[in-house]
Amino acid sequence: MNQKTWNAVDNYFSDVLIPIDTVLDNTLQNSNAAGLPQHNVAPNQGKLLQLLVQMQGARRILEIGTLGGYSTIWLARAIPSDGCVVTLEADPKHAEVAVRNIARANLTNIVDVRVGKAIDTLAKLYKEDSPPYDFIFIDADKPSNPDYLKWSLKLSRPGTVIIADNVVRNGEVANSNSLDPKVQGVRKFCELISSEPRLSSTAIQTVGSKGYDGFAMAIVVR
Repeated sequence: MNQKTWNAVDNYFSDVLIPIDTVLDNTLQNSNAAGLPQHNVAPNQGKLLQLLVQMQGARRILEIGTLGGYSTIWLARAIPSDGCVVTLEADPKHAEVAVRNIARANLTNIVDVRVGKAIDTLAKLYKEDSPPYDFIFIDADKPSNPDYLKWSLKLSRPGTVIIADNVVRNGEVANSNSLDPKVQGVRKFCELISSEPRLSSTAIQTVGSKGYDGFAMAIVVR
C-alpha cells in the first residue's frame, strides 16, 4: 500500500458518500490562493466531525485552530441555528481568510472567530464564565496540546467530547526518543489523558489523502 492507493480510496469514499459542495470546495480554493498551509482535514474527515457532533447533539463547539475555516464550516453546519462555534486562530492572515470563507457559507451568525494565541484566548474564554462546550476540536500547534487539554477540561462538562487531530505524526508518536517538539507535545497530551480520571479515551491510526496519521478521542465522564 502507498500514498497513491490511500488517495484513491479517500477519493472513492468522498465521491460516493459526500455530495459535491461548492461552498466547501471554494473554501479550500480560497485558502490555497491566499497561501495558507494545506493542513485542512480531508473531506471524509470533515464529514466525520460533522457526524460526531450530530450524534452527540452538540450546540456549543470550541475549535482550537481555525486555519481557513474548512473544518469550522463542517462543524457549524452540524449544530442548530441557535448554537455557536467559537474558533481560535493565532495568525491574523489565516483568520481573515476564515472569516471570508465563513461569511460565504452564511454561517457568520453562529461562528465566532477569535484572533490571538490560543493559550491567551482560552484564558479569556474561561473568564467570560460562559456555558461549557459540548464538543471541542483541537487542531493547532502540537507542542501546546497539553495546555489545550487542560483548558478544554476547564471549559467542558460531563459528556463533552474532545477530539485531537494529527496525533500519529507518521508513526513517530511511538518513538519516546524523538526530538521533535510536535511529537513530544502529542505524547505528553496522551499521557495527560491517560492519567486524567475525568476522561475516557482512545486513539485511532488512519491513512488517506492526509498521509499516515490519526486522531485521539476522549469524553468527559465526570
